[in-house]
Parts: sequence; C-alpha cells; structure tokens
Amino acid sequence: MSQNKILIIDDERSIRRTLRDILEYEKYEVDDAEDGIQAIEKLENQTYDLILCDIKMPKMDGMEVLEKALEISDAPVVMISGHGNIETAVTAIKKGAYDYIAKPLDLNRLLVTVRNALDKGTLLNETKRLRKKVLDTGKMIGESEPITKIRNMIERVAPTDARVLITGENGTGKELVAKALHENSDRAKAPFIEVNCAAIPSELIESQLFGHEKGSFTSAHKQRKGDFELANNGTLFLDEIGDMSLKAQAKVLRALQENKITRVGGEKDIDVNVRILAATNKNLSEEIKKGNFREDLYHRLSVIIIEVPSLRDRKSDIPLLAEHFLEIITSKMARPPLTFSEEAMQELQNLHWTGNVRELHNVVERLAILCDKEITSNDVITFAHPLNQ
Repeated sequence: MSQNKILIIDDERSIRRTLRDILEYEKYEVDDAEDGIQAIEKLENQTYDLILCDIKMPKMDGMEVLEKALEISDAPVVMISGHGNIETAVTAIKKGAYDYIAKPLDLNRLLVTVRNALDKGTLLNETKRLRKKVLDTGKMIGESEPITKIRNMIERVAPTDARVLITGENGTGKELVAKALHENSDRAKAPFIEVNCAAIPSELIESQLFGHEKGSFTSAHKQRKGDFELANNGTLFLDEIGDMSLKAQAKVLRALQENKITRVGGEKDIDVNVRILAATNKNLSEEIKKGNFREDLYHRLSVIIIEVPSLRDRKSDIPLLAEHFLEIITSKMARPPLTFSEEAMQELQNLHWTGNVRELHNVVERLAILCDKEITSNDVITFAHPLNQ
C-alpha cells in the first residue's frame, strides 16, 4: 500500500522542518515548498494527497495559493497561520479549505486533522471512481458508421455553447448524447439537469422550469428555484420537448433570447447562464404545421441537430451492446458470467427491435435472469418477447 504524500507550504524553514519530522514519523511521505510560487509548480507536476498551507507568505498569499491549488489538485487543503482569527478561518473554509489550524500548532489537533482530511480525500477519489463507473455504464456503445458520426459530432460541438436538438425514436439513447455533450464541455463540473417535459403536467411545467414564489398558487408553501436556476453555469436537458405546452414554450423562448427567467408569481428578473440541449421523438416540422410547436423556438433550439439512429439501422452494434449489457447486469446480480452462443447473437441481430436499445437492454436482462451459463438461440426465441412466455 502506497504512502500518503503531503505537501507543506510555509516560508519559515523551522516550521517546515518541524512538520516534516512529525509527519514522517507518522509514516507519511512529505514534500515542502518555501513559497506559493514554488508550491504551484510542484502541484502542476506531482500528485499529493494533502496540502498544508501557511496564510501569510511573501510572493503569493496563502489564500491565493488555496484558490490555485483547488484548481490544479483534488487534494484537501488545510490552512495554518499564526496571524489568523475566526474571520480568517471562516474565509478560508468558504474558499474551499478543508480546515484551519492556528499556530502554535497543537500536535494532536494537527494529526487528527491530517487523518480526517486524508480520509475525506480517499472518499472523494472513491466517489469519482464510482461516478466514472456510472458514466461508463451509460456511454454510447458501438462502432457502426452512424454511431461514429455522432461521436465525431459530439467531439466538435461539445466544447461550444451551441444549442443542440437531438432527434430519434424512443429508446435510441438520446439522453446519452445529451450527457456526452455535457461531460465533454467546459460545463462538465457544473450541474446537468434533466427535465422530462412529457412526464410533468402542463400546469406544473412552468413551476418546474422557472420556480415559484411562496403563495403564488395554492400548494406553493415556500419559494422554489426552478431547473433553469439549478442548472446555472451548467446544462439543462429538455427531454421530449415536443410535449411542452405553448405557454411554457413562450417562456423558454424568452429565457433563450434574454438569458433571464422570472419565477411563477414573481416580478424580478433572474439572470441565468445555461446551455440548452433538447430532445424529441416527434417530427417538430409537423408539430409546427399543426400549431403545437413554436417555429421561433424550434429555430432557437436547432443550431445543431443530431439524429440518433434506430437500432434497426445499426444492427452491427448489437453484439457489442448485448455483451456490454450482459456484463453490467450479471455483475449487479453477483452471479457467474454468462455468454451468448454465436447462434443466439445472430438471433438477436435478426429481431426487429421496435423499442431500440432500451428494448435490447430489457431482453438481455430477462435472459440473464432466466438462463444458465450459455444463452442459446432457442433462449432468445423463447424469451425475447414477453408474449412468447
């Protein structure tokens, strides 16, 4: 097991030496820097598990070092100072420091803080690992030409703030495209808020999107921020936007034009900085002709259009998708690995898949539950559709 590595930043050599002796005695690996500039150089070139940083230093103030360190490193930062007070401590914590310790240093307090900060760092790293695992389970799988084109489009469009309209049948994975656009953008660390416009009653969609003030309607017992505010500096994904009411469409249009929203029952304009991604399984051109969708909103949303293909148009991806789903599902079920026979995989490719990737996932899950060791073509024929059982 590797040692935790700690960086000490202090302009007093005696303090650095004392901290080094204490921490090395506790079996930590220690590095030090005599000022903020040297510390930032080290942080850019090495990885640390914890940073101990003095506040009053020449060349670069400790608070500035804190801000830069949090941009460069994931390590918790503990501020130390002989000149501080409660106000200084509060400021340091607000800026993102894990803790604040006053000089002269109390040995027990120091070691407890170090251990707790390292435990927090370990927990954060584990959370990131699990988050990555979740993202991996939701990534787009496939090597077909249509999927390759979508990946290339995401790579070009994601770094911009361009609005994207994602179209395609139900179950094709439109939400995965939206998440990929967000995760590969400069807004990736900010919120990704998803709203299913079809699942929210028309009388509640405005409150959901724009929030409401206390007392604005019967059940509005307290003020509520809407999804536009919650997604500020991040991405708002309006799924099934073709089902949004015309009244709500008008408010969304205003938000896109002015980057401002007003809560239901409120009068104050609220500035918002949100990237909008939208998706629909409807033909919006037809909906415009029917008077169900605003043409001006359509043009605002469709700077870039990404059409997600049906599974029927990318059957060569079915083996990759099926194997991917099977691995995830059997892992969650904590059961021995299953395999598909060649004939079973061919049978999967022969099916029509009206429900697209979502239907394939459900079928693989059903097969994983009902089959043992190897999934055969007969298993696929028998269990692929619930009506056959």
